[in-house]
Amino acid sequence: MTGTTEGTFAALRTQLQEAAATFADGPGALEGILLGLVDDVDRAVREPLEIFPVCHHSPASAIAMARRLREKQPKVVYLELCEDMAPLLTELRNCRLPVAVQAFATEVDGFPAEWSPLSVVAPVTEASAEYQAIAYALDTPGVELVLVDRSSDHVFQWDERGTRDAEPADPDAPPVEEEAALHGDAVGVELGDLRPRFAELEEHLLRHGRVRHWSEWWHQYVELPLGDSDHDTYRQVMLLIGSLFRRLAPGDSHRVRVDEDRERHMWTRMREHLAATGTDPADCLYVCGAFHAASRVEEFGVHGAHTFEIGPRTATKWQHGLIPSSHAAIEAQFGLAAGSVSIAATLWAKNVRRTRVQPYRLAGQSGAGGPRARKTVAATAPVPELPPADRLTGFLRRPPVLDRLDEAELLGWSVEVVRAARRNGYLASTADAIAVFETSILLAGMRDRAKPTPYDFQDAAVTCIEKDTVPGRRDVRHIVAIMMGGDRIGQVGYDALPPLARDVHDRLAPLNLRLQQRGVQRALLDMTGRPELERCSDVLWMLRRLLPQGAARPIMGERKLGERSIQESWDLALGTHQRALIELGYEGVSIEQVLEQRLRRTAYAPRATTATVLEAVEDATLYLRGRRLPDELGTHALEVLSAERGVDGAPEVLRRVRRLLAYYRTGEPVLPPWIESFVKAGYAHYCTLLPTAFTDDDATVRQVAAMLGFLFSMEGLALSLGCDRTQLELAVAQSHPRDPSRTALLWAARTQLGHLSRADLRARCDELLGNPLVVPAYPRYLSGFVHALEPVPGLTDFVVEAVSNAFGRLPDPVLLPWLPTLITTLRSGGAELAPLLIREAGRIFPGRLAALDAWVPPWRVQPEADPVRTARRADAGAHALLATHPATCDALANLLGCGGTWRTAAPGPSGAVLAARHPDTAVALEALLTSG
Repeated sequence: MTGTTEGTFAALRTQLQEAAATFADGPGALEGILLGLVDDVDRAVREPLEIFPVCHHSPASAIAMARRLREKQPKVVYLELCEDMAPLLTELRNCRLPVAVQAFATEVDGFPAEWSPLSVVAPVTEASAEYQAIAYALDTPGVELVLVDRSSDHVFQWDERGTRDAEPADPDAPPVEEEAALHGDAVGVELGDLRPRFAELEEHLLRHGRVRHWSEWWHQYVELPLGDSDHDTYRQVMLLIGSLFRRLAPGDSHRVRVDEDRERHMWTRMREHLAATGTDPADCLYVCGAFHAASRVEEFGVHGAHTFEIGPRTATKWQHGLIPSSHAAIEAQFGLAAGSVSIAATLWAKNVRRTRVQPYRLAGQSGAGGPRARKTVAATAPVPELPPADRLTGFLRRPPVLDRLDEAELLGWSVEVVRAARRNGYLASTADAIAVFETSILLAGMRDRAKPTPYDFQDAAVTCIEKDTVPGRRDVRHIVAIMMGGDRIGQVGYDALPPLARDVHDRLAPLNLRLQQRGVQRALLDMTGRPELERCSDVLWMLRRLLPQGAARPIMGERKLGERSIQESWDLALGTHQRALIELGYEGVSIEQVLEQRLRRTAYAPRATTATVLEAVEDATLYLRGRRLPDELGTHALEVLSAERGVDGAPEVLRRVRRLLAYYRTGEPVLPPWIESFVKAGYAHYCTLLPTAFTDDDATVRQVAAMLGFLFSMEGLALSLGCDRTQLELAVAQSHPRDPSRTALLWAARTQLGHLSRADLRARCDELLGNPLVVPAYPRYLSGFVHALEPVPGLTDFVVEAVSNAFGRLPDPVLLPWLPTLITTLRSGGAELAPLLIREAGRIFPGRLAALDAWVPPWRVQPEADPVRTARRADAGAHALLATHPATCDALANLLGCGGTWRTAAPGPSGAVLAARHPDTAVALEALLTSG
């Protein structure tokens, strides 16, 4: 502004002095506050560099901004936005608003590691003043846009995360849905944060304004009055509001210091730019929040007394991009009432039609008229500057304008909300529409309003339609917000996506789907008929591994080690999860690179266990081609195993090693060196820990069984690699468990090693059932036997026998009390082993009820006669068959390298002479065949 304005607000100062003397019974603090407000406004108005105060997502600010830009046509626009986000703003033309400008860092250097990942977002909507300034500056030749706020790095440098308590949840916040979570846990940078920081002040304004929340107060007492105001009135009123909230802010020293440092930073950057370019301040426009426009720091103004020293940034590498946003996400992040941004968008459209102000839109943007706006700007001559006049006095003394009730509009709202409620499961009717209509008028009258606002209508709809429960995923308040303006969800265009996201879209192009469209789409892949779709399948499986659940969900088909489906069916929602896909682009240039980095990060984490490293090995083998990364991670798994002193991950280690061994044995000519070393080291490692694990109270039976499973299942490979079986035998001999379940597990291990026969094991179980003092603990012995099926699956029939003997021998008064314990023990500790028992029981027990009476358990069947005697009583004619057809025996003898001559068959049982001469062999064979 040019000219002096010393006496501009003289009349207003006099009136405020008189008011302070009247209401405060004399001059004092109230007079200082009131006159201080005028001083702040006067100071900002007299600044040579024009300050344009705004409120974020305010239609009144956007209209005033568009009008002022066409009048002034500044050559430089200074904008309160993170200075490192400037290169991204040109990409807004490739997006559909609302979107958010994001700075993202996954690897931090200079910040605590627990803060990672760092994220800063600045949402942009069409009904915002900053978008009008951006569109004007980018599409008008000769205009420069300069971002002057602190960088994203300084946002966290000045943050005291973790030193303050979290703010309580806002009861007016929108429902937590996927639209409201588009920003995640990013730190929001809001241009023009205008909300009272003095809780008593906000409560006073809400109570006397007869409104329920702050968004409604702002809509009623600021948005509507300023919607049609001229530039000077708008500017002075916004400066007054910013000064009021600033002077009545509580004494939060950290927040005040950050706000003042931001103002010092912005004025320092503007003075640096003016000095470097020689631009006249009269040709510039400074767009900032009204709170910062009323700043009182010494660096204020182009002729500020001091220069702020801006500290260096940390070594953290920041990635920048655009992510989709939504009205619900903005409301959730900045604590606004549900539906307030949608209502603001509707009010913006009405103001544009009513005021006939032509807004700015970026050229080439979806649904925008960029070239037309540029032509209008070039043809309009700047309006000459006039000295500002006192607009505050007239605005403050003007009574509120009472809008006439628009019955047609209100009736349409009432009918539409009932229709929408019925679609969402509510039992609404025409009577509810009439009730909403009348209640809206009643609520507006109670709040001294002639015309119901959208918030009055929202409260009326909740009162008349919503009952005890919400039948669907949306309540009535959310339905009204959608009906008023809709929860518009932005979209980042293909050209504005990072290279990784574009690469994903290009590689999935053979699917012929609109991947940027929100919602779920079905993809059918027939790799037999179209082999090129196998590449798409690889991409989809990696996306399923990297993106949130629901972005890529397989319906048919699976991917396991050594197995690949020939047909697959997928539900894809990449458009809905576009933000997650974009953030993958901050980590690398391809999904293979990102997956490799994440697998390395997981495997080399300080708290990584052997099981997690083996999981990374398996994922690397599944999703990435080649052996380089799996071999590297497998070698690291060997190092992690050697450093572990516990057995918590033994079950997972056993499961994954078995799977990897089966894959390498069937798909590779030789085993990788790392897995041979892992088996060898694991055999010695678990042998060492076995005696301690049997007596350790922290180790579970399942974990000890997994250790034995590793030792017994890997024994053949370990012995071939040079391990000694004596080490395992010594470990079992040194184990002395006291728990019944572990005792049974030890018996099974000794049976597997041959130190305990089946007969001895059966005798011990019979002894347990015959001891009344031990019978209550018998289910725990059975639990140990069930877990023993992991290392010794050959005992399945014996476990069925042990359970059957218990049910057959124990009376009901003894059996029934511990039956629930048996069931819960088997369900919790041996659920994955139950199919083995069921299958074995189905093989042993009769299949029909009629055969049960005559059925005899196999373990009670008497052994047959001595095979030697049976052979002697055999028919001698049967042995003559060999002499009759000697060719078969001759061929077998030649194959074995044996020679001999044939003798004539004797009339006696000479064929069984060998069996009679060496009966021990036949007896041993019988025992082997009947032992199972």
